[in-house]
Amino acid sequence: MKPESLMMSYGYKPELSEGAIKSPIFQTSTFVFKSAEEGKAFFEVAYGHRQQDEGEELGLIYSRINNPDLEILENRLTLWDEAEECAVFESGMAAITTVLLEFLKPGDLLLISSPLYGGSDHFIKKILPKFGINVIEFRVGQTKNEIINLIENSGLADRLAMIYIETPANPTNDLIDISCSKEIAKHFSTDKEIYLAVDNTYMGPLWQHPLKHGADLVLYSATKYIGGHSDVIAGACLGSKDLIKRVKGLRTFLGNMASPNTGWLLMRSLETLKARMDIQAFNANKVVEFLNNHPSVEKVYFLGNLKEKDGEQFNIKNKQCLTNGGMISFDVKGTEKEAFQFLNALKLIKLAVSLGSTESLAEHPATMTHVDVDKQLRQELSISEKMIRLSIGVENYEDIIYDIKQALEKIKKTENAVL
Repeated sequence: MKPESLMMSYGYKPELSEGAIKSPIFQTSTFVFKSAEEGKAFFEVAYGHRQQDEGEELGLIYSRINNPDLEILENRLTLWDEAEECAVFESGMAAITTVLLEFLKPGDLLLISSPLYGGSDHFIKKILPKFGINVIEFRVGQTKNEIINLIENSGLADRLAMIYIETPANPTNDLIDISCSKEIAKHFSTDKEIYLAVDNTYMGPLWQHPLKHGADLVLYSATKYIGGHSDVIAGACLGSKDLIKRVKGLRTFLGNMASPNTGWLLMRSLETLKARMDIQAFNANKVVEFLNNHPSVEKVYFLGNLKEKDGEQFNIKNKQCLTNGGMISFDVKGTEKEAFQFLNALKLIKLAVSLGSTESLAEHPATMTHVDVDKQLRQELSISEKMIRLSIGVENYEDIIYDIKQALEKIKKTENAVL
């Protein structure tokens, strides 16, 4: 069956929960063992002292290690990306930081794409160096050979341990070739595996599947499309059994696993994930049709606007992306003043950060989500004071467009007043 059908029941046995059609919230810190021998067996597997026997399930011990809501959710999330295993966290940043801390050590080199989400950018550039981890970044448009030369010229090529990319990039919608990134990792993989991790938050688990293009790990802020209702914070990491075992091991000791309540809320959201994302992708296309022709809009950053003349970006989109997505950025004609006039005039669309929720959201990346990114870098990446980022929701697209239109009129009226 298709994942959207299995989201209702996969991994859950009603007979174990008094026949409840939906999984209850297992709001408990610890679990009772049937015997001392059973407790011993559970701990042996949980702490890696022995491998699970064939057919043996990991027993419930303590909700910092495992919990029924968490396990069912993780099982269901693997279906979209066809991953072997999944680890869920209490936030997207918890997932990202745990992965980076598990697979990097002092002296290692981390190669990142640019731009990244502001929180990721901060942790990678300002926290990881405190642990002796080196970071270099490459830009959209650089060729495979140029990136290889960048690594070799750093003098740290033998220390490359991981490549971390975000595609499409937040907030510019720039695309990074996942398979090419893995080829770069393999180029430097001599006596050790160099892992490729992909932040797939912008496309969610439906519109792009990085594992199928060579990624070793795929990361999500599950707050976004997976949660999708602006009422829960969560993160997820998916990959092979061996890699996720390592991720879960560190998660246990950092204590940043998702709570039973978070797991339950995400299971609820998964049941409507495809329906929501289908509407959001449809709405986004309609909104962009309007923005492309508005006199107060200077440029629109959207996957659907890529044409054959855009070369590599167009090719990457056709190879990796299953839709144009639900995220739009655009430049208003003017400066921060005009951008703020637009944002302050919105009525239906909410002025807030985050994305992927049922309601449409708008924000100003340069002074909000990406304010901590180096100013010079922001300018080079076109994250300017005139850029607006839109997350398109499930409202009627005509109402979304009407709200954008009336807000843009506020800019136009100001321009006319000045003239």
